[in-house]
Amino acid sequence: MADKTVIERLKQEIQNLSVQKDTQEVGVVRTVGDGIVEIEGLSGAAMAEMLYFDESSISSVEETISREGKLYGLALNLEEDTVKAIILGDSSRVQEGMVVKRTGNLLSIPVGENFIGRIINPLGDPVDGKGPIASEATHPIEREASGVIDRAPVDTPLHTGIKAIDALIPIGRGQRELIIGDRGTGKTTVAIDAIINQLNEPEETRPICIYVAIGQKESKTARIAGLLEERGAMAYTTIITAPASAPAAFQFLAPYAGAALGEHFMDKGRDVLVIYDDLSKQAVAYRQLSLLLRRPPGREAYPGDIFYLHSRLLERAAKLSPEKGGGSMTALPIIETQEGDISAYIPTNVISITDGQMFLEADLFNKGTRPAINVGSSVSRVGSAAQTKAMKQVAGRIKLDLAQFRELEAFMQFASDLDAETAKRIDTGKRLTGVLNQDKNAPIPFERQVVSIYAAINGFLDEFPPEEISTLEEKLQGFFDREHKAIFESIRTEKKITEENEAVLKTALEAFVSSMKS
Repeated sequence: MADKTVIERLKQEIQNLSVQKDTQEVGVVRTVGDGIVEIEGLSGAAMAEMLYFDESSISSVEETISREGKLYGLALNLEEDTVKAIILGDSSRVQEGMVVKRTGNLLSIPVGENFIGRIINPLGDPVDGKGPIASEATHPIEREASGVIDRAPVDTPLHTGIKAIDALIPIGRGQRELIIGDRGTGKTTVAIDAIINQLNEPEETRPICIYVAIGQKESKTARIAGLLEERGAMAYTTIITAPASAPAAFQFLAPYAGAALGEHFMDKGRDVLVIYDDLSKQAVAYRQLSLLLRRPPGREAYPGDIFYLHSRLLERAAKLSPEKGGGSMTALPIIETQEGDISAYIPTNVISITDGQMFLEADLFNKGTRPAINVGSSVSRVGSAAQTKAMKQVAGRIKLDLAQFRELEAFMQFASDLDAETAKRIDTGKRLTGVLNQDKNAPIPFERQVVSIYAAINGFLDEFPPEEISTLEEKLQGFFDREHKAIFESIRTEKKITEENEAVLKTALEAFVSSMKS
């Protein structure tokens, strides 16, 4: 009995020592492999706490100094006797017997204005060869999402410059809109065009763009960076890259780093657009880490918290209330499907978290429709609340006409047997498809989109063959540039089609049709 009392007293003494401010809790590496480390000790470590690997405990001073930067880990499994952590860096530097120290800080990344125009890794370190970045502050890589009281309704449009999206699936600032489709259907192109189009926005309302490349080829990310640089879009863009060659830990953390940087600007009252390309690869990286951490696998071998992984990320997108500064963070997550199967595990998870999805279909892509958006499967749950009135006025019935056209497409091969009404609907559908088609990396300001769509839905293009519509639209824009440029400025400033500018628009379109006939 006396022995038991002594043991209890010793335990109490040890506990008292561990909470003293002048002591530092340390542990020892027991096993290491595949980027995962098991640490004995550190009983007070917190979930997602940064741990410091003290390389001087097993190396000489010269060897320690010669290594670049400090080496950290992230505690993910808090077990009874050990802590399992992922290594944030070169795992070959970690060896059994190495001393590990608690930092007392949750994982944070440096943030600030100086990160705009740069390419960084998920820890905030520059990887573009342009030298170090001076940060303003640090921001936790994970943070609780803003509550309902702190949010405002999503009612301000975020123009992508893509007619099919701005007209049919409008995106609002603060929305989460999923881009989903098979490999090679143009998902990244849609996202990059949305970044490039922000050049058409006034500088004072232009959102800061963050492109997060997860598990992508480094050559692809370099090509995107080159394109944005060439167009002048890198002036308001940050690229966070965790390429396919990076450890799974970096691919898992990259989207959270993008959200953290975005939140820094959102909290300052600014608008932010974050693109996660793509979350399928992040889910695979997390599955890899979870299996190595000995977490029980569930459906498709994903861990049970895979839904929570994406929901706690995407919930951070918001439009804040004026009391909170009025900033916004819009999220465009990308998910890759297999053979168009949007009912698979990860796609259905992310569809249920987001405020709508644009589904890019391989069949439409192969037919030459650009972007290859399936109108029937795509939806925006914010809808016309995030559209300018001018676009609402012209785009109202396009979705219905296109959906009917897709249904009737199967009968097109029997065109000779069609009744007049069906033939007319097919003709209308072909013309609308032609008007909504557009080349990649060529976003169009919304006022120009309005003029093209107005011409199509009001019958001004009916006398021309559907296959000529794309060429005709270019001539139409050129005609307005030469003869009636003021109409663009009028729609842009008024944000609606008034009686006055509609009269001018009709007259101009009649003059264009006459000139094309002659």
